[in-house]
Amino acid sequence: MYALASLVLLPVVLAAQVPQFVPPSEGPLVASSIYPGFNNGSLPKAEQVSGKAFQRIIHIWLENTDFLSANSTAAFNTLATQGIRLDQYCALTHPSEPNYVASVGGDFFGMGDDNLYNIPANISTVVDLLEAKNISWASYQENIPFDGYEGYNYTSKNYVNTSAPGYVYYVRKHNPTIIYDSVASVPSRLARHRNFNDFAADVNASALPQWMFVTPNMVDDGHDTSVDYAASWLQYWLFPLLNDTNFNDNGTLIVLTFDENESYTENNCVLALLLGGAVPSRARGTTDSTYYTHYSLLSTVEANWGLGSLGRGDTNKTLSNVFSFVAAATGYKNLNISSSEVLTNATGTIPGPLNPGLYVPFTAPNTSAVGAGGGSVFVASGMNTSFTAAVAPSPVNLTQQNKTVPWSGPRNGSNAVNSTGSGSGKSGAVDMREGIVGAAIFGTILAGVVALLV
Repeated sequence: MYALASLVLLPVVLAAQVPQFVPPSEGPLVASSIYPGFNNGSLPKAEQVSGKAFQRIIHIWLENTDFLSANSTAAFNTLATQGIRLDQYCALTHPSEPNYVASVGGDFFGMGDDNLYNIPANISTVVDLLEAKNISWASYQENIPFDGYEGYNYTSKNYVNTSAPGYVYYVRKHNPTIIYDSVASVPSRLARHRNFNDFAADVNASALPQWMFVTPNMVDDGHDTSVDYAASWLQYWLFPLLNDTNFNDNGTLIVLTFDENESYTENNCVLALLLGGAVPSRARGTTDSTYYTHYSLLSTVEANWGLGSLGRGDTNKTLSNVFSFVAAATGYKNLNISSSEVLTNATGTIPGPLNPGLYVPFTAPNTSAVGAGGGSVFVASGMNTSFTAAVAPSPVNLTQQNKTVPWSGPRNGSNAVNSTGSGSGKSGAVDMREGIVGAAIFGTILAGVVALLV
């Protein structure tokens, strides 16, 4: 029924044709055999903690698309009529992984690559803030092989091109909370990283948590395909769910956005849409030109539930404006600033514990900061609050010393760095648009960009 486009190599441009979208199953709530496992039953239903502007927030991230490309796509324009279009929403850096890490931890810690990192357990995340108020949460990763899998990637049967070898549909770098040991080293937290068959079970059981991070696989999110392929996935997955009250009720806020843009020479702004029943009816079909970044995801959640903060980028008022309708409901005052005033496309130029060229140890959060929720800064056990950025040593170049950052590589006791599913062929399958294209883009070196020390 769903014909596949041929993957024909074009010698001149060294790129393959983008395949036609192939649905993983008959619908988003129908279990799919293309995922390595079915499900482990639904999550337990948790008591809802009342928020001021919404009762549930669902983050859905797509990949590597300029604002204009997404904004000219029919599916996104259709969705925009049902919600709020954000036209001054910016990612924080390049490439993908540091943006994901920052969105849940308030910093990307100097990271300028997509390597395997395990951020130490005394570094807090939004999970700490949520659990302090008994707010349920989960991460749904489309092709993760089993709940709590910690591997760097996972190769599954290639369902888009069934005659081809196995394909790397799941990558850890797009699963932000599992990168933090404060989450991954706690079994009950680790188990909340679930696949899309688990998601279907949770929706059908009315057991979705109040905070969710949703990552499609590497073709459905557009990373290895195109924005049009991602749009087709949205039509298959999100469009029908918008009409399901188990997923989208009057208290649901859905944030649909991209991790970063694809043009490293331009400011790093991406399309973001606010959808769901929590969006005020008067605001639907409108555009909000307030300046937001991925840190706004944290500050908005903090404001809504009156949470504490992480004392990092989530309390940097320049970078963490609260979504306007939530700010109005909570009394938070945003800053009037334009995205053109702040450049957020720095790559590898910011010192930090995950930058081997400009290495500085992890430092304590700003414990005197006040976030949008008004609560105190969460300080994890084992954090030396006196070791701040002000007393940290000057950056050193570990690469010149033939060293790596201490937090790279698999965590003790974690799963294999790279795994292959049964019958899936070789691991490490190439990008469906050919790896050489991505290498050319992501190998670009930008000099003179503004470094944001947050």
